[in-house]
Amino acid sequence: MEISVKQGDSLWYYSQLFKMNIQLIIDSNEGIDAGQLFIGQRIKIPGFLTIQLALEKGDSFWAIAQKYKVPVAAMYTVNPKVDASSLQVGQVIQVPLRVTWMLVKGQQEYTYAKMVNDLASLIQVYPFVGKSSIGASVLGKEIPGLSIGKGDKQVNYNGSFHANEWITTPVIMTFINDYLLALTNQTSIRGLEVYPLYQQTMLSIVPMVNPDGVNLVLNELPSEPWLSFVTEWNNGSRDFSDWKANIRGVDLNDQFPAEWELERERNPKVPGPRDYGGESPLSEPETIAMANLTKKDDYAMVLAFHTQGEVIYWGFENLEPPESKVIVEEFARVSGYEPVQTIDSYAGYKDWFIQDWRRPGFTIELGSGVNPLPLSQFDEIYQEALGIFLAGLYL
Repeated sequence: MEISVKQGDSLWYYSQLFKMNIQLIIDSNEGIDAGQLFIGQRIKIPGFLTIQLALEKGDSFWAIAQKYKVPVAAMYTVNPKVDASSLQVGQVIQVPLRVTWMLVKGQQEYTYAKMVNDLASLIQVYPFVGKSSIGASVLGKEIPGLSIGKGDKQVNYNGSFHANEWITTPVIMTFINDYLLALTNQTSIRGLEVYPLYQQTMLSIVPMVNPDGVNLVLNELPSEPWLSFVTEWNNGSRDFSDWKANIRGVDLNDQFPAEWELERERNPKVPGPRDYGGESPLSEPETIAMANLTKKDDYAMVLAFHTQGEVIYWGFENLEPPESKVIVEEFARVSGYEPVQTIDSYAGYKDWFIQDWRRPGFTIELGSGVNPLPLSQFDEIYQEALGIFLAGLYL
């Protein structure tokens, strides 16, 4: 919500009035000099929104404040031009509401459009969240990246590299929403205070690496000529539920220059639903976007969320640092998942990260069963993943 500065106001005053950490207010108002506010200046208060209320007989600022559990002073702050001593029946005023509910509804078929809408809602209520475009998909869909936090340590969480593993996106989005709620309401998650995590870690998030593929799996079919291409590559079928690749039939997690040639030797050499690594590493706009982001932000650790198997892969060619074992043991403890150091697999995002940075990288296989996992597993998957999301911030 936005408010107008009155004489004598300060960001400190707002933090006390709205029971909000002042750093979150500062971070929600980039470019504003906290020591030089001027009357009429618009200031964003995170974690709140306003509703319009038509006054009824007997209404007063005090009575409304009691009803909606907000300070009376907040009523004056959001209604600077209203004379509270002469309210009229039918007059419309603003009421500030602390957001205590989830904006993200994750347990649904989660298309690219749903993600975009949810991101817009989150950023409106939590303007300290940074959003940028890290690139675009083959079909021109912006690939959004988020940033939350102030710490020097940067970590990256990403999901939906594989199209039929799209449930990883609403799982990640649900965590984002839970984290933001806890920050602005000064509550804990599983007994863990989250503001110290905000201070310690800059969390970078790419919720949906493969938007074209996700929409294809969820039956939002592309226009021609792409529909004909993907149908041909799918053996003539328009049931794309098993599709892992991007819209060009390239498996994005077989695209990174980490023993890419070994992966190519054993995999298909033509586009298809899965396992075709392209004609060269980083040939696809989605993988180029992830590679450029990773180079730019210089992460201390990356977590790539996939499905399924309830395992955590944490090594690559014995290039991972010693602390990876300590970290994965904590991930296993909080999730119940099995740590697996190495498998006969190459050219993945975490493989490349471990190889080039020699820092901890993890592929986390959420849930169990056959992809795409059913939505009936959503709550269980989220509860298993929640400890990993938190541990990635404090380790």
